[in-house]
Amino acid sequence: MTAHAPAHAPAPGLRDFYEDPAVPVASGEVRSRLQARMLARALGPVRPGRAPATVLDVGCGDGSAAAVATRILDGHRIVGVDWSQDALRRAALRLPGVVRGELSDGGLPFASGSADAVLFSEVVEHLVNPDSALDELRRVLRPGGHLMLSTPNLAAWYNRALLLGGVQPVFSEVSLRRVHGRPGSQVVGHLRLFTARALREFVTASGFEVVRLQGAPFHGVPRPLRPLDRLACQVPSVASILLVHARRR
Repeated sequence: MTAHAPAHAPAPGLRDFYEDPAVPVASGEVRSRLQARMLARALGPVRPGRAPATVLDVGCGDGSAAAVATRILDGHRIVGVDWSQDALRRAALRLPGVVRGELSDGGLPFASGSADAVLFSEVVEHLVNPDSALDELRRVLRPGGHLMLSTPNLAAWYNRALLLGGVQPVFSEVSLRRVHGRPGSQVVGHLRLFTARALREFVTASGFEVVRLQGAPFHGVPRPLRPLDRLACQVPSVASILLVHARRR
């Protein structure tokens, strides 16, 4: 399990957590490739006489996901955005442009309607106020602009089995100090978790039209179970990771 440092300024109790260099700020490469390919299909290639798209990776963490997207979105302009100065220092080693920004009203340093697409990968689960975050993403996107959001699935196939056994689901957190009651040992700061249905309704209520929802595997699944995890991606409601492509209304 990995954590992106949030693009918003977290509450005081979370600031030290997200600025701690020991807290991971990258996510799985397979998920990154799938998400970038979804966006590449939506944007199309850069053609002569056509300006490249401006893509904001909001909550870019260490820039590893944006670096994967850069190879797939060849010719388009990708800018990394994060609140954490530590994450931005690392992202600057991978990306040509990084900017500090917050997911508050007007907190992203971009004009309204100036972005063609936003990558929002493994961020929403870390937010105290996801509603205002999506309001801000909608502000910077042009009408018809693309939102590519990914987040862990509360109803992943193994979480359903764990809950039946009275075990805390994977991805969920009850403390920022240590893991309690669930598999794994790494604290990643998740505050919100979504099922496929809840995520679709949340994105739609925030002023977007959901174009596609698909599943992605989780790199933290034990190796013997990875074939089953890949198979579960065919049914997004039970997949490990939820990928949403939505368009700004």
